[in-house]
Amino acid sequence: MASGSSNLNGIEPRTASAVTFAAKLSFEDIHHSYHGRETIRGISMSAQPGEVLCLLGPSGSGKTTLLRIAAGIEAQGGGRVLLNDQEIAGPNVFLPPERRGVGLMFQDFALFPHMSVLDNVRFGLTALPKSEATKEARFALERVGLAHYADKFPHALSGGEQQRVALARALAPRPSVLLMDEPFSGLDSRLKDSIRADTLAILRHSRATAIVVTHDAEEAMRMADRIALLRDGRLVQVGTAEELYLKPADIFAAGFFSEINIFPGFVKSGRVETPLGNVPAGPLADGANVRIAIRLSGVAVSQAGGTIPARVLSRRFLGVVELLELAVPGTDQLVRARIRAGQLPSGLREVTVSANERDILVFEKDA
Repeated sequence: MASGSSNLNGIEPRTASAVTFAAKLSFEDIHHSYHGRETIRGISMSAQPGEVLCLLGPSGSGKTTLLRIAAGIEAQGGGRVLLNDQEIAGPNVFLPPERRGVGLMFQDFALFPHMSVLDNVRFGLTALPKSEATKEARFALERVGLAHYADKFPHALSGGEQQRVALARALAPRPSVLLMDEPFSGLDSRLKDSIRADTLAILRHSRATAIVVTHDAEEAMRMADRIALLRDGRLVQVGTAEELYLKPADIFAAGFFSEINIFPGFVKSGRVETPLGNVPAGPLADGANVRIAIRLSGVAVSQAGGTIPARVLSRRFLGVVELLELAVPGTDQLVRARIRAGQLPSGLREVTVSANERDILVFEKDA
């Protein structure tokens, strides 16, 4: 028994009262299959110490599976998981979840309804004497601003308060890495912004490395130091929000961070003709078939002064903005645009349009 609790593959067991030291968590060539279907296809990346890394992608992209592999509640089919460059899951070792120094916050919060808030938070501190576990649990509740709710039960709390209890429980053992699976998906949209900001402040204060799963690009941009965009079990691109928005790796990445119009085209004399003007083709060779993405927000619509004449076919009021569908010369495809509400007179049909060149993106068709 003594040997089982000693250093295993260089990873020291952690105690709940230990000070949090942010760790680097790395995935090396991770593969995973479920019922013969490949769900993770050779993903390699790292979350750096103290950073918030968001795993972003549509349903089925492998975000939650990757999180479960990191936590140790799912085994990968190939590759390695490393904590501070030491293997915790791979061909040579598989540390159980409780030995990894990793906290996991579930999407549905997974609070025990028959336990008080304090007992829920204390639940993961069984290695400590009861008095010390209670002290740690109360400190965790103080961190999230819920110390005065210690004796209440989960059903008496709002959704946002339950989310904070789940966060306190995940932070109570002071993990070096905190894994969060869509932590805001069940919250009222009016509460999300404030609770997300509070959660980010708590994460910064805790100093733990955090990996957050989300399918919401704006949420990832609000929270993350870096974003890892996944699709069909593959890593599409990783970088800051600005890098992924301004320099998307492909048309999928471009469309994930902003609404886009998509048009076919080809390169001629180093340029690409689009319905809203010609743009440089960059490194693409003449004759290459391309797909052109034009952001809706980059389409300017005015009564006069634009470069292309257009006709408004539909106009939908969305509060702060209006969504327009426009017919332009040279294509049967409609051009969509988002403009400030009230910018154009009501009933106006004949307009002009132009596009900001920064919002026109060109991608090789087969890429």
